[in-house]
Amino acid sequence: MTEILQIGEIKIQVTRKDIKNVHLSVHPPDGKVTLAAPRSTRLEVARAYAISKLRWIRNQQVKLRNQARETPRQYIERESHYLWGRRYLMTLKETTGRTGVTLDHKRLTLNLRSGSDQATRERLIHEWHKKQLRKVLPALIAKWEKKLNVHVHQCFLQRMKTKWGSCNHKSGNIRLNTELVKKPKDLLEYVLVHEMVHLIEPTHSERFFEILTRNYPGWKEARAELNELPLRI
Repeated sequence: MTEILQIGEIKIQVTRKDIKNVHLSVHPPDGKVTLAAPRSTRLEVARAYAISKLRWIRNQQVKLRNQARETPRQYIERESHYLWGRRYLMTLKETTGRTGVTLDHKRLTLNLRSGSDQATRERLIHEWHKKQLRKVLPALIAKWEKKLNVHVHQCFLQRMKTKWGSCNHKSGNIRLNTELVKKPKDLLEYVLVHEMVHLIEPTHSERFFEILTRNYPGWKEARAELNELPLRI
């Protein structure tokens, strides 16, 4: 059951879970606030706890508002694009042959038909992003399947507005945000491990964080780095 606390201008989504302690979170990119509490916690107790943390909540929301945003991509000559945390300048090249992306140490070349519009350019880049992710994900999934003793049934790649990833523990399916291709590879691994731990523990319970910390002790640093990198508008 989900309840809503309204404290001044701040809306807090409250959920009850099988956990021992209260967990308060402010989520990128828009500063959404959630509070997970033990099932026995009264709503007025949750409200009092949230009020005691108002300064922290507002500070986190300010950080997110001030976080760097990528300007909308136009897919034009000499525009900056990122792969695994490294910046490349885009070059456009007309072709009658195969369309798509080629990469060298400085440039990302987008091979296009004459007259291709922005939507076509965006589609080609997104397809290329998914291709780059599929090159590295099988080995990472196999590594963590063995370490966590779980099985990923399928891993889907898609644009996601507010999440880096999600997991359906019943089906064994994981979804990852294609924007991760722009970030350093270790941050992709962190998100993948986070979602794979949900195959063991579906909720963000004490047990979930114990398993995550035991297997990926640097997860807090990885999460902080990921949330400090530029957000896509």
